[in-house]
This record gives sequence, structure tokens and C-alpha cells, in this order.
Amino acid sequence: MKFTELKIGDEIKKNLENSGFKKPTDIQYKCIPSILVGEDVLAVAQTGTGKTAAFAIPIIDMIDKQKKNRRTDGIKCIVMCPTRELAKQIGSVFNKLSKHTDVVNFALYGGVEQDKQAAKIQKGIDVLIATPGRMFDLISQKIIDVSSVKYFVLDEADKMLKLGFYDDLIYIKKILKQRHQTMFFSATIDDEIKKLAYAQIKSDAIRIQISPKDPVSKNVKHGVLFVKQDEKRFYLLDFLVENPQAKIIIFARTKVRVERIKKFLDKNNIVCDVYHSGLAQTERERALENFRENKFNILVATDISARGIDIANVTNVINYDLPEIAENYVHRIGRTGRGTNKGEAISFCGEEEENLLKNIENYTGYQINKVILDEQTRKKAEISTLNDNKSLQKMILDTEKHISEKAKKRRK
Repeated sequence: MKFTELKIGDEIKKNLENSGFKKPTDIQYKCIPSILVGEDVLAVAQTGTGKTAAFAIPIIDMIDKQKKNRRTDGIKCIVMCPTRELAKQIGSVFNKLSKHTDVVNFALYGGVEQDKQAAKIQKGIDVLIATPGRMFDLISQKIIDVSSVKYFVLDEADKMLKLGFYDDLIYIKKILKQRHQTMFFSATIDDEIKKLAYAQIKSDAIRIQISPKDPVSKNVKHGVLFVKQDEKRFYLLDFLVENPQAKIIIFARTKVRVERIKKFLDKNNIVCDVYHSGLAQTERERALENFRENKFNILVATDISARGIDIANVTNVINYDLPEIAENYVHRIGRTGRGTNKGEAISFCGEEEENLLKNIENYTGYQINKVILDEQTRKKAEISTLNDNKSLQKMILDTEKHISEKAKKRRK
């Protein structure tokens, strides 16, 4: 099937064509018709398979037709998601697909001035994409009126239901006055989350699950390299030098480690930027925008960018550190191989991380391919590590000597 065969408005079809969408992905093919006829949907599909468009296309079409047939006021759809980055990402998809229609979208999130957001909402919107905190603030202030909502979407449903947002979900569902259509979308889901989800949707809801046995997209080739912890940086450097044209996201466990990696790459004349929760919102947005526009090709990040961030043409993901939460492995490597593109991911596994690797393999249901390096490459890394450690030790000794000499002068 092509998008031109779907029973959606011509404006949306034109927007899809202009955005390079030719035919629906599996999740879009299965979800769009069900949503268009009013079904509740619980959809699970690998990251990068086009889940956002799977609900954005039918929602925009339904609202646009309602507005063309008769005048309707108020917010008609709420899309709730866990992070401001994801809210912005979903908002950009809605804006792209609703051009030349009557549908007005707005992404609402914290960390920015509230008054401007309130003014935009009061001017009139149809689709509200929001994080819970800021949304409930504006509901309590009576700036947001949910009495007209007919469509409710929970994106990244597994994270929302796991991380304490379940009460928020119960509350928003309770205050929706109209009979409404509910859609849950996620890349990963387990039995516990499934049970919570089914409690909030109609008993006859359509469950759509694409490739349930393997949560990793078939477009991503991934493997693991066993290394010593203090040799990781040299394998990283070697990979970056050997692949100068690649567009790469490097994941580390903490923001401190992210900054250390950046300093190491700076020292070796590798241009990169960082993305983590320690940055101001404007700094994070600027880093993502510059990465999108290829002003630099390497982004070093924490798991804050593992979900929902859709950046075109990321060729490689490197897990400098393995994630402590197994499912984040799937979300991380899903930053590459998106849509119809192919991608590659490699994970560096130190001895102390082998239990994390086991958890990941239990989660995916299979052993991840082991990457075998030639002896020459391993020897090179050992020598580089040894030389670097000697330089570090000398720097520490020189610093201690300098401090000692200054102390002697003060005593005199």
C-alpha cells in the first residue's frame, strides 16, 4: 500500500510526499486504518519504525475533517510524553504533516517561560503535545481546558507507566469529559506494563505488535567488544579516526563521563559536542540542532537522548558504557537505522560490565555478536594506554611537586 491509497486528506498526502514518505511502515500500515475507524490501540514496535507518524497522520486527518465540516473549538487531542525533547520532536512531526490543513499543534514542556506558552494555548490549538508537569500546572490554572478532548495518546508508554506517571495517566483520563479514543505507543513493553495499559483502554482495543521477538530493528547491525576499562578511549579514538565521515552518537553512563570523553576527544582534535541533563535547555537544544545540521558529526550523550530523539542519517551508535537499564540498550541503538536507513552499533564492555551485558541479552532474547579485533589493534591500544597513563602520572607528580614548592616558599 502507498500513502496515496489511504483515506486521508489530499493536503496530508502532499505533506507526506514532500517529507519523503512513500509508503507506510509496518506499524503505520497496521495502526492508521484502526485509528481512523475509532479503535483504541496499544501499539508496540521497534524504535525508528515511524510510530509518531502512525498516530499523527490519522489524528490530523480526523480533526481536519471535523473542522472543515463544522466549527469546533478547544483542544481535541492530547499527546502525553515523558520528556521535553520528545515533546518537541513529536510537535515537529505534527507541524510537518499538518501544513495546509486547519489543524493547529503546540508542544508544551517545562524549562521555558510559561506566559508565552499560556498565550499560545489561549489563542486556540487543536493538538496539545505535553509533558505532565507543565500540562497539569496549566490545567490547575484553568489555562488548559480538556473538556473537548476526543483523542488521547500516551507515547513512550512503558517509560510513562514505569516512572511514576501512572497516577498522572489516571488523573488525566478521569478529567477527560468526552468519550475519547485512547492510543498507547511504545518500543518496549512487558507483562506488568501491559496490564496497566489494558486497564486504561477499552476491552476490545486493538493490540498491534511488530516483530515482538526482537526489540532491535532489523536495520541495525550491532555487536559487543570486550575491552579493559582504561582502554575504551583508545578504541573509541581509533574508530573515529578510521570513520571520519560517519555521523555518530556516543553514549556514556553519566554526565561526568560524557564531559571526560569530550575533553579526551578535544585533546585529540576530534570535533564533538555533549548532551546531558547538566546543560541548560537552550544549550541542549543548540547541541541537537547543530548535530542535525551537520555542524559537527559526533555527539556524546547520556540516556537523556536515548528515547524519542529522531536525527536523520546517524550512521553509528557507540555504547562507551553499557546502560544500567537493559531496555535502554534498545532505545540507544535505535538512534541509528531509522526508517529505511541502515545503521551499526558497537558496545564496549569492560569486565565489571559483563552482568549488564547479560541483562541486555536476557532482554533481547539472544546473545549479541562478539566483535573480534586483530592482535595488532589490541597491541596498539595497550601501548597507547600505557603511554597515556605514564603521561598522566607525570602530570600528577609535577603538580604535587609544584604545590610542595609553593608550600615551602610560604613557610619561609
